[in-house]
Amino acid sequence: MLYGFILIIALVALDQVTKIIVSSNLELGQSITVIDGLFDITYHTNSGAAWSIFRGQMLFFYLITIVALLIFGYYFKSINFKSKKLYSFGISIIIAGTLGNFIDRLRIKHVIDFLDFNIFGYDFPVFNVADICLNIGVALFLIAIVFFDD
Repeated sequence: MLYGFILIIALVALDQVTKIIVSSNLELGQSITVIDGLFDITYHTNSGAAWSIFRGQMLFFYLITIVALLIFGYYFKSINFKSKKLYSFGISIIIAGTLGNFIDRLRIKHVIDFLDFNIFGYDFPVFNVADICLNIGVALFLIAIVFFDD
């Protein structure tokens, strides 16, 4: 469980530090090209979820986040980290991603996004480290449940 706490703290810190760096050094909407035609760092804010759905619905996000943290917190507390490594790793990463975006919503009423990819001509929605954690965590959690459930 200690490793799970350390992972959560490290990922939330990485998420928050990267958001602070971007918001302190770029103007809203400003981009820095990292790999021409593929990857930019673009300072963007989002008061909704992915693709800006439910924009401005802060009460909804507060409630859904608290419910998610309670559910995954219960799983986190009740699992055996030594025997269910992938499962516990996935849950820890989900909690970190949830906390990272929740901190933004509580602190500034929106989420700071900055990772801007254009993949095969598709301008993917701008995202952040917490979003990466959520996606990887959910994937690992599902893989653990489907393929490694005891």
